[in-house]
Amino acid sequence: MKFAIIGNNYQSKKSSTAEHLVHLLRQHEAQICMDREFYHFLTKEQHFNLPDLELFDGTDFTADIVVSLGGDGTFLKAASRAAKKKIPILGINTGRLGFLADVQADEMEDMIDEIYANHYKIEERAMLHLTSNDERLNAEPYALNEIALLKHDSSSMISIRASVNGQHLNTYQADGLIVATPTGSTAYSLSVGGPIIVPHSQTMTLTPVAPHSLTCRPIVICDEWEVSLEVESRSHNFLVSVDGRSFSCDESIRLRITKADQRLRMVKRFDHHFFDTLRRKMMWGVDSR
Repeated sequence: MKFAIIGNNYQSKKSSTAEHLVHLLRQHEAQICMDREFYHFLTKEQHFNLPDLELFDGTDFTADIVVSLGGDGTFLKAASRAAKKKIPILGINTGRLGFLADVQADEMEDMIDEIYANHYKIEERAMLHLTSNDERLNAEPYALNEIALLKHDSSSMISIRASVNGQHLNTYQADGLIVATPTGSTAYSLSVGGPIIVPHSQTMTLTPVAPHSLTCRPIVICDEWEVSLEVESRSHNFLVSVDGRSFSCDESIRLRITKADQRLRMVKRFDHHFFDTLRRKMMWGVDSR
């Protein structure tokens, strides 16, 4: 099997996990390629000895499995590259929460053994597709978690006119609006009061950020529907964030969000269950009484 490794260049204290991962894969006589930037971080800054590795840039690689080594932010960046090539991605957590990258470093050896024993499962996750009249946004249009519209360097709220399938839904007076997938429901959307959505629900959620209304609540809609968004702002600009990739846009931008044709394929252990992860990572339903 061939593995493509993409990692976090800023976790110097935990970078030895990458060296251990390469060692485990070589025990199985795996083919290994590594993101060039991550390789230079490990060899030049951390002084690791990683000979005979194939290096790649961007999406210029082939593999059976992509391995994301870091936290959920690293996973999201790797996911955009893996989804384009329809390669399943395995997330090994060396960050804090690890909700997407849910295999812990001390589980790596078991996970690699299970992959070679073909004892694992593939979960498919829906993604969002953004189209607009801004070519910068069209260059990186896919989101696994969310697409967010946010106020930009101003204390004033922005006005976001949202339509669903051409019908006016609401005009949000708020600091922003998050359109999230079920996978993204436990990320930014959750932190501003959005609902938890089971990953395989065929839905998307619109969650306002700090709305100036007591009646403006999150809404869950069918993911086959189209969301259209227009923004007005006193500063005449706003931010568009696509899975954390931020772009400054002006009021002339028109946005359309739909379910993407491509889906992300995630490598999971057979004993992985969404509700267990909720309780363990989010402390969901925990009552200390």
